[in-house]
Amino acid sequence: MFFHKIIATGLGIGYIGKGAGTIAAIATCICWWLFQTDYTNPYLWPLLVAILLLVIGVMSADKVEEVWGKDNQRVVIDEVAGMWITLLCTPLRWDYIVIGFIFFRFFDILKPFYIRHMEELPGGWGVMADDVLAGIYSNILLQLIIAFKLL
Repeated sequence: MFFHKIIATGLGIGYIGKGAGTIAAIATCICWWLFQTDYTNPYLWPLLVAILLLVIGVMSADKVEEVWGKDNQRVVIDEVAGMWITLLCTPLRWDYIVIGFIFFRFFDILKPFYIRHMEELPGGWGVMADDVLAGIYSNILLQLIIAFKLL
């Protein structure tokens, strides 16, 4: 259970309390920046990490739900995965990371366009799916900004 609590809380960020989701998204942005190098495949490794975050997030959210209840505020692995998905296939630039963060938090907090419905899925899928969809929407908007050179 200790392993799942560490994963679900984003290495302990979830224990911060109020604002932990925002802190987890910021930490993900910093990790995104730091883990990209000239030697990494800019598409393959981030995609594999996103899949790993989703799988391990669903498993850990399932386990901690037994102890903490449905979608406890300490669980922030969903924000980590959603923010990571937001940044997939984007050039490594701080302005894109900041805009992606703003888009992601907008969709994550307001939950428009069926995002709120994803929370109704059972167990860890309900915890993760809304943030994954928020990340997908954010990524689409970010890709449009990049494609049309709006920044």
